[in-house]
Amino acid sequence: MTAEDFLNGQVLLIDKPLHFTSFQAVNKIKYALINKAGLPKKFKIGHAGTLDPLASGLLLICTGKFTKNISELQGQVKEYTGTFYIGATTPSYDLETEVDQTFDTSDIDDSLIHETVKQFLGEIDQKPPIFSAIKKDGVRLYEHARAGEIIEIASRKTTIHEFEITRIALPEVDFRVVCSKGTYIRSLAYDFGKAMNSGSHLTVLRRTKIGDYNVADAIDVNDFVNTLIPKQ
Repeated sequence: MTAEDFLNGQVLLIDKPLHFTSFQAVNKIKYALINKAGLPKKFKIGHAGTLDPLASGLLLICTGKFTKNISELQGQVKEYTGTFYIGATTPSYDLETEVDQTFDTSDIDDSLIHETVKQFLGEIDQKPPIFSAIKKDGVRLYEHARAGEIIEIASRKTTIHEFEITRIALPEVDFRVVCSKGTYIRSLAYDFGKAMNSGSHLTVLRRTKIGDYNVADAIDVNDFVNTLIPKQ
């Protein structure tokens, strides 16, 4: 693709690696397009939906005129796969923080796990994790959390279209979820454990689809940069 193609607008399907922030992925591609493809320094680029550093998978990056489509893309249904760890919770609901509470799991079996899934299908109330980028009183929730402050977080409506358990090997449970915009899979992990009178946290998360876009068609950030042909 030429510099003009990127300015006219592209939706880049990027497979974000672990430990990269979405912002870092966008920046790496931005500077490669400037330095290798010859785009102007102030060309438009942005992503359509943040992925946490501890999550991998599909990140849609829009360039040029297609950045006006970001809001529409963010509203698309998303699919995730991953792993819950049953029997322990963390303050962040994932591996960002250490385990703060453990639970007996002797009463948890395959039947209970599959039965509990049914509670989360359709429209549900969900509280975002305290370790999230949502702002309250002008300050991001994770800043309140790291300062040790107790914050009341309002629940919000979200929709779980599909929720499938794909492997049970306690304490690990693998899943596939299709959900609406704004769903926190970390919160789903926490609530899922609580619904079984136990605890749970998210240990693996991968975004596999956004609308009709599939991670199978995506390219790694570094591979994308390496395939750019320098402007002569």
